[in-house]
Amino acid sequence: MFAVNSLLKAILRKLLKIEKVKKEFFSYNHINELHRKIDKGLRIFSTISLITLYTVLLFYYEDLIYLFFFAVLAFAILEFMITAFFEWKYTLYPKQSILTLTEMLVIIAAVIIVVQFNLLGPF
Repeated sequence: MFAVNSLLKAILRKLLKIEKVKKEFFSYNHINELHRKIDKGLRIFSTISLITLYTVLLFYYEDLIYLFFFAVLAFAILEFMITAFFEWKYTLYPKQSILTLTEMLVIIAAVIIVVQFNLLGPF
């Protein structure tokens, strides 16, 4: 997944002439203060929601535990979309949002492949 993501980003950078922007490896890289606040709120909301969902599914609906993974994916998609929006609207390099959306699509494709081919084992 990381190799495909890196390859696609390199190809898109060349084709669309997207400048490479240096980012810290393990940082949040917020675009502005509004992005930081929205991201923090989303992370708090998603954490509380996912813990609640996991608890309910674990104790009452064990056969539906796979829904937890789809909820995680939905929150990840939402976070990528917010980041892409702020990159497109509020930075000097709006084409970076294309790379963010590409990364999101690679992750979605990887999850779909894992679920479709049942690579995590029986649930």
